[in-house]
Amino acid sequence: MEYIHSQSFIHRDIKPDNFLIGLKSKASTVYIIDFGLAKRYKDPKTGQHIPYRNNKNLTGTARYASVNTHMGIEQSRRDDLEGVCYVLLYLLRGSLPWQGLTAKNKNEKYRKIMETKMSTSTEALCKGVPSNEKCLYKYIDEMQTLLKYCKGLKFEEEPNYANIRQPLKEMFEKGGFTNDFSFDWNNVAAETEKKSILGHLVDRQNQLARRNSAKKVTEDPKEEEK
Repeated sequence: MEYIHSQSFIHRDIKPDNFLIGLKSKASTVYIIDFGLAKRYKDPKTGQHIPYRNNKNLTGTARYASVNTHMGIEQSRRDDLEGVCYVLLYLLRGSLPWQGLTAKNKNEKYRKIMETKMSTSTEALCKGVPSNEKCLYKYIDEMQTLLKYCKGLKFEEEPNYANIRQPLKEMFEKGGFTNDFSFDWNNVAAETEKKSILGHLVDRQNQLARRNSAKKVTEDPKEEEK
């Protein structure tokens, strides 16, 4: 997000679907896609920030949108970062409190999501994080600090990305992890590739067996005629 923001753009549609993991030598690289809703938040030449506006329609995915976005306020860097927090919480919790709400139409659903987000305290939201010893965010205080910081940013305020990364690094170390670039998805990818290779070999063997069988059938009658 820091790099995107450094290019004078905000993404405006933060959600798990828009983050991809590289393959093989790029397995430690996280990619972000779908810039269809991205927007310049400042002039790259003058540095002039876009003006504060309200009464805006919701842009992005309601589940991960910031509270200010629900309230119709023009988005800025803070909204991307709050969205990232909701994505992390979703991945850790398995769900968010405002999922599965029933409504008669889209506007009513958006309103219910906004009301649930506003009525769910940061503490209550972060307490839903599992206390598994292998969980990166088993330390609830750090997750609360991260979300509170992002939600507390002003419209034009430049986020302190180093401060945002620091609690993540601390939780990583406290969780007993090592920075060896060996991730769960590496093992899954390797296993998948292994199965693909084995499957290809089995298919090849079956093809050869069928060919030999067909060859034998066509050769036998000739031998009988002789």
